[in-house]
Formats: sequence, C-alpha cells, structure tokens
Amino acid sequence: MPVKLHVDNISLSFGGIKALQDVSFKIGAGEIFAVIGPNGAGKTSLINSINGFYTPQQGRIIFDERDISHLPPYERAKLGISRTFQNIALYTNATVLDNLMAARHIHMKTNMLTGALFWGPAQREEIAHRQRVEEIIDFLELEHIRKSIVGTLSYGLRKRVELGRALALEPSLLLLDEPMAGMNIEEKEDMARFILDIHELQGMTIMLIEHDISLVMDISHHIAVIDFGVKIGEGSPDQISHDEAVIDAYLGEGEH
Repeated sequence: MPVKLHVDNISLSFGGIKALQDVSFKIGAGEIFAVIGPNGAGKTSLINSINGFYTPQQGRIIFDERDISHLPPYERAKLGISRTFQNIALYTNATVLDNLMAARHIHMKTNMLTGALFWGPAQREEIAHRQRVEEIIDFLELEHIRKSIVGTLSYGLRKRVELGRALALEPSLLLLDEPMAGMNIEEKEDMARFILDIHELQGMTIMLIEHDISLVMDISHHIAVIDFGVKIGEGSPDQISHDEAVIDAYLGEGEH
C-alpha cells in the first residue's frame, strides 16, 4: 500500500510545554487511520501540525512523497489536505449552500475582471462549482437545510455541514478532529455512516481523532495512541484493544 502521509519524528513545544515528542507514523493510501488518547494528549496539536497551523520544531511531514513541513495551510489545502475542527468553524450568518460554495474558492481560476462581469469562463466555472456543491449536499442529506442559516441549525447538523465544507475542497486526505463530539447516538451513527461512505465510495484516506473508542474500533483500519505527546501504541484495532500501555493510559485518565 502506498504511503499517503508520513509523520516523521515530529516534536512540538510551546515554551516549556511539550505538546508532541518524537511522534512518527505512516498512513497508507485509502486507509482510515485513527489517533486516540486521553484529554490533553496532543491529538489536536498533531492535526494542527499536519495541516500547517503549527510548525513542529523537529521532524518532517511528508505528503504524497513531498516534504510539506514548512508549507502554509492554504498550500497544503491546494495539495489535497482538508480538515474539520473540534470546535465548529463555519460562517454562522450564511446559508449552508454559501458555506460550501465558500470552500470552493481554492479551485477557482477566473480572474477578478471576468468574475465581476460574470460571463464566459466565470459563468461556466460558477456552474461547475455549484454542481459539485449540490452533489455534496445530496450525499450528506442536507437538501432540506440547503438555504438555512447555519447559526440556526442544531449542533449535529452544523457538524455535518462542516464535513461538507471539508469535502468541497476535494481532498485526498481528510483530517477529522472529533467529528462526533457532543452528538447523540443517532447523530453519531449518521456521521459514522457518512465517514464510511466517503471512504468506500471515494477511496479517500481519512485520519480521525475521536473519543468514542468503540466507534473507532469499528471503523478504523489502523490506530495510533498518544499520551502526554508521546506515541505509546500503534497497530490494528485488535492489537490496540489488548495493549497494556493503552489500557493504563485510559485507566489513568479515569482516575483523575
């Protein structure tokens, strides 16, 4: 299996706080790869390092055999890395449709003049982007709220819209930062179904951070476990479920 992403010995510190220490792993193309660990383990810092919000002081991040360690987030997005956020980051005063269309800006090629006049190439491009967004709306079953203001939607629906915005970037690597946090059981089941459909129908490589361990075990091919910024385990769901270091880390979290 070709390697889609190689996180190579990265370390990240904020002053005296070590968020990540010598973390390494590889994600195969077309794989669902989960990262788990107790609260404060460094999981979000890891995603922020991969998509360029943070720059580790040590190590490299290799995407499709290219070192992207020092590229800004928008350049990584152009290469095919997209993400959702633990705390929803949408335009709350805009519609669902407008939020998804806004994510298409990275693919727009017409210049300011033709865009302002809205004829020829600009019009054709607008139609093509709208068609792609409508496909995402259908796929994520958002038709009934497509013209709704995002700020008026339930939490679960907003999380689904954010997933749609990430898909609108047409990534080849999708980073999901706790996509099911705060959801009820029905909403979690819907989100899990969408994630599996994205993987199976589009063959997309997915990196997932999630606290629902049973769900992670059900949908992931490979799992890495970090605790206090250090990788303490890696393997298949079966291997991780019997790993004593992993069990101790979660038991330690529960004792506090």
